[in-house]
Amino acid sequence: MTFASLRHPSLAGRIRADIEGRIRSGEWSPGHRLPTEHALVAEYGCARMTVSKAMGGLAAAGLIERRNKAGSFVAHPQVHAAVLEIPDLQAVIEARGETYAYQGFARVTRRLDPADPDEAELVAQDEAGPDAAGEALALEGLHIAHGAPFALERRVIALAAVPEAACADFSTTPPGSWLLRQAPWTIAEHRISAVNPGPAEARRLAISRSSACLEVKRWTWRQGQGITFVVQLFPGGAYDLVARFGAERR
Repeated sequence: MTFASLRHPSLAGRIRADIEGRIRSGEWSPGHRLPTEHALVAEYGCARMTVSKAMGGLAAAGLIERRNKAGSFVAHPQVHAAVLEIPDLQAVIEARGETYAYQGFARVTRRLDPADPDEAELVAQDEAGPDAAGEALALEGLHIAHGAPFALERRVIALAAVPEAACADFSTTPPGSWLLRQAPWTIAEHRISAVNPGPAEARRLAISRSSACLEVKRWTWRQGQGITFVVQLFPGGAYDLVARFGAERR
């Protein structure tokens, strides 16, 4: 397998990384006007197509806004609120003082399946229209806490939204943690159910088929573009979801 760390980045990738670094560091704040493509061509000594590719990637990532005849500007983050936060399972487990490991055991690159209701929903709200049902990275893995199975995970990542995922190594790196760092979301949806595991799921989780499990399905989008769909299956005693509410008295 060839990973991104073993390959030299393209010039377009380097231009994108340079600009993204300035944005994420705060050097270029929201609303800051970026250099023109002509100026970037002169700075990097490259073709305009190379600069355009880098800028297109930044726009797709929601980091910049390209305005016709006005130029490109650092995007303002969209305000969002979620009833439930999206947890980083590695951070949650390590915060409890336990060792964490991730074991990826299946990886396939394929097209998003519009016949699958969960995958269709990832694309349904996508502003890109029919072209949004493009290639996806389908992953399966197991989260392990203190040597014991903690959660079984099945995930698809839309490569149109996160092309870098195609080269990422998810054999031991949890894709959820990676996505939280690499692909910030603006909208998320959770659906939570109580289920019994199937035969293969019970074996992976080392539980009986009659065990109660918590199933969490989650979709995330960024500025109208689908990022990922994941279903996580937790043994009933391993995980719970807590929300605290307040009511204003009148």
